[in-house]
Amino acid sequence: MTWIYLVVAGIFEVVWATMMKLSDGFSHLGYAAATVVGMILSFGFLALATKHLPLSIAYPIWTGIGAVGAIIVGVIFFKDTLSPITWVFVALLVIGIIGIKVTS
Repeated sequence: MTWIYLVVAGIFEVVWATMMKLSDGFSHLGYAAATVVGMILSFGFLALATKHLPLSIAYPIWTGIGAVGAIIVGVIFFKDTLSPITWVFVALLVIGIIGIKVTS
């Protein structure tokens, strides 16, 4: 269950980052509120995960899920463009996240 909490925390990190983008500098109240709710849920699930996982494992996986998720959301929904070499480094992030999980 701990790993599920960590994945959910990472997903909510992507949610709050996306809502923050949509809030346009917190000028849209609904998106701004969704940003805060997403942050609270993300930190809450991270706190649950760190009850049983070392911080040295939980935090990098949490931020990695958020980083890769934000990249994917940016490319799909906001039409961000990434160079091929950037995709190589995104793949390295994913490999690093998997490596941390496998070796922990």
